[in-house]
Amino acid sequence: MRILIDADGCPVVDLTIRLAQQFAVEVLILCDTAHLIEREGASTLTFAKGKDSVDFALVNLLHSGDIVITQDYGLAAMCLAKKALVINQNGLQYTADNIDSLLLARHTAQKVRRSGGKLKGPHKRDHGQDIAFEQKLLSLLQLYVRPLQDDGFAAKL
Repeated sequence: MRILIDADGCPVVDLTIRLAQQFAVEVLILCDTAHLIEREGASTLTFAKGKDSVDFALVNLLHSGDIVITQDYGLAAMCLAKKALVINQNGLQYTADNIDSLLLARHTAQKVRRSGGKLKGPHKRDHGQDIAFEQKLLSLLQLYVRPLQDDGFAAKL
């Protein structure tokens, strides 16, 4: 199991790395050349700037059972098709039960914007969102990986 972060604009990179280290889980940060993000404790993979270039690279690197962090519904749908566990930066887990309605909402919003309509943007991030994300990621890690033992090794279930 690895954690792959669609890192362009992701506010939980540091929190993800901290939690992953407790379970000795590899973290890959994927970004384009406009958003170079380097962090100790993670590997950064940088891709050409272009529409969906990072998304397609992430899907190509993905293994069944990996955890993906993204706020992109389209990317989430592709990752679910590859049997990944997918969450957003607020702790929402994307599933087969909710992805269709999320994609429909995205499509509807795009139609409104294309016709000249305006939609409210996201609310300012608050501490509660960080807590919800941390709880969700921690629950996934606890479900699939044991935390580091005193000898420094994580025991796989």
